[in-house]
Amino acid sequence: MAAPRLSGAGLVAVVCAAQVLVQIGAFFWPALLPSMMPLWRLTNSEAGWITGIFYAAYMVAVPVLVTLTDRVPAKRVYLFGVGCTIAGHLLFGIAAEGFWSALATRALAGVGWAGTYMTGLKLLADQVDEKLMSRAVAGHAASIGISGALSYSCASLLAGWHGWQFAFTVAGASALAAWVLVGLLAPRALPPASASGEGFKLFDFRPVFRNRSAMAYALGYCVHTLEMNALRGWGVAFLGYVAISTGGAETLLTPTVVLTALGLIGTAASVLGNEAAIRLGRRKLITLAMLGSIVVAGSIGFVGALSYPVAVVLLLFYGLVVWLDSSSLTAGAAGTAEPSRRGATLAVHSTLGYAGGFVGPLMIGFILDLAGGMSRVAWGLSFLAVAALMALALGLFWIIRPRELAGDRGAASERPQR
Repeated sequence: MAAPRLSGAGLVAVVCAAQVLVQIGAFFWPALLPSMMPLWRLTNSEAGWITGIFYAAYMVAVPVLVTLTDRVPAKRVYLFGVGCTIAGHLLFGIAAEGFWSALATRALAGVGWAGTYMTGLKLLADQVDEKLMSRAVAGHAASIGISGALSYSCASLLAGWHGWQFAFTVAGASALAAWVLVGLLAPRALPPASASGEGFKLFDFRPVFRNRSAMAYALGYCVHTLEMNALRGWGVAFLGYVAISTGGAETLLTPTVVLTALGLIGTAASVLGNEAAIRLGRRKLITLAMLGSIVVAGSIGFVGALSYPVAVVLLLFYGLVVWLDSSSLTAGAAGTAEPSRRGATLAVHSTLGYAGGFVGPLMIGFILDLAGGMSRVAWGLSFLAVAALMALALGLFWIIRPRELAGDRGAASERPQR
């Protein structure tokens, strides 16, 4: 049966709803990390590997899956990704019993993320007009942000109700609902006709790397995702340490509740940040967000570890500045890409991003172990390393100076840049 014809706004609504359903289980593992580590007798480094392998698998799979959308319908690739997500969550709930089985099933879920995150965005980019594009990107990011935020509380509630296995089984069922929704409602649109023209090589990424504007946004996204996933992967553990070490454990603002609030604040910041980028200029907004991240990351481990309420406030503010440029960076890469190579550009953008996403949680785990375990100094050094990498990213962003998007303040006065 053919899918019903949807308006651009209707397609955005369908894809965003599906992304909420498919991504709801993405952060069940970091949400349950404090209880799973003693259950399976994991070191900090091993826990970091299980968190990081999700992003490593994404990083390996995304260049293939997203680039394929320049040649085959994005809907087909998206449904494959959702299928991998379903299998990853269900197998984790049914078969995971320690480090290696958890590593394998989280890797499968990471392949699923690679087949749904940027391919969902590409599905929209192929069919919405330029005026709607920037806001479609922001709405897409918001749906994933909302789902990620709810993921922490859902994991805690479901695991508390019937155990962690039940939580991951429900995550698989939710992804199945997303598969049905997109399969029935999303149209099967072909990629741009120029993508299959003579001389077009599907996996030739050299033109993408020569696009200086798109690469500047992608490099910024790399460290942005490193920081974001370090925060999401270890936020519950950090707050748990502070609560126990300072006697602040008795509170309604539990670590999972705080991480849910952080995700919701971050989602709102991402959407508002994109609107601010349109009005203020994309480069200016991204620069301000990076500067804010450097300041907060450099202090949160040392200062936040002294008091649970202070840690909560700093973490929530940190989430705001981390997410502030999320949509702006991705919209920048998509908007400055060649239309016929938008899938390849998003693949490179996403690969660089989740290379950082893999390194972030793993780096935190290694620093904690090297510093002798969780302590104020260890957490301070961990977040300080993140701040140093963000300072490097900001320097590169200033040097390359990518162009603004059509509609951004100051865009009309810029000369085209490659």
